[in-house]
Amino acid sequence: MKKVSTLLYIAFFMVAPLVHGATHDNIRWHNEAADTTNITNLLIKATNFGASNPNELIEFIGKEFIGTPYKGGTLEGKPEALTINLEEFDCTTFVETVTALALTIEEGKNSWQDFANSLETLRYRQGEVNGYASRLHYFSDWIVSNTHRGIVKEVTDRIPQSDSQIKTLDFMSRNRSAYPALADSADYAGIKNMEVGFRSHRFPYIKSARLTAKQVMGALKAGDIIALTTKTNGLDVSHVGILVIEKDGPHLLHASSKEGKVVIDKLPLTEYMRKSPNLTGIRVIRLQDQ
Repeated sequence: MKKVSTLLYIAFFMVAPLVHGATHDNIRWHNEAADTTNITNLLIKATNFGASNPNELIEFIGKEFIGTPYKGGTLEGKPEALTINLEEFDCTTFVETVTALALTIEEGKNSWQDFANSLETLRYRQGEVNGYASRLHYFSDWIVSNTHRGIVKEVTDRIPQSDSQIKTLDFMSRNRSAYPALADSADYAGIKNMEVGFRSHRFPYIKSARLTAKQVMGALKAGDIIALTTKTNGLDVSHVGILVIEKDGPHLLHASSKEGKVVIDKLPLTEYMRKSPNLTGIRVIRLQDQ
């Protein structure tokens, strides 16, 4: 990955003041001035890092957010809009933001508008905001949609000792009262219609007990997107993060509700899984080389 030239670096900041006031019609900003500046700075810094592959890039960008506060529910609001918030994350918005930044760089682009397009592409079915049900709420849906568009690839089934399970994904419709947006009958119908495509959905995973195997650990890479599968009825994945390799093995870099911020978890991944009895295993996703 080539470093940004001095001229390009200057161009970023010459353009930035001119575009801060411009917004896409369906962007909901947390703090437009701060977020557009942070996006631009991160794109420059991560490009200059010179990663040799997308995994290195994702790991680098993810670590830039260590210490960022945890906050859930930041995407909720009427009407549905592309929400950009680099100052607060839940586990999914953290992974999406990091991945969108990496995708923008991999595509050779360099503006906050390019990042916004990447984020919308990742977060919404067919890459476009079209109501609450167009958001990729289930992580299986997120994987399927973004794999179909050639953005990511799931490598879980390529890892030794991988297995598969079948679940019907209907947690949202069966727990309608937990999702304020589903009080709207049209949104509820849209979610129900989406869930039809995930009846008896088969997906690969690596059981928690097998994560201690050397051949499994050896197949994981720093910068992998890790989705943690769950026992919860009707739900496929309950948490996501990014893999980092520490001296004692793989750890999860994630927006932690327990810690209240983005952290590299103090527990190795194997121990984290062992102490979380509702988790069944992991799925492994990588950004495609562009």
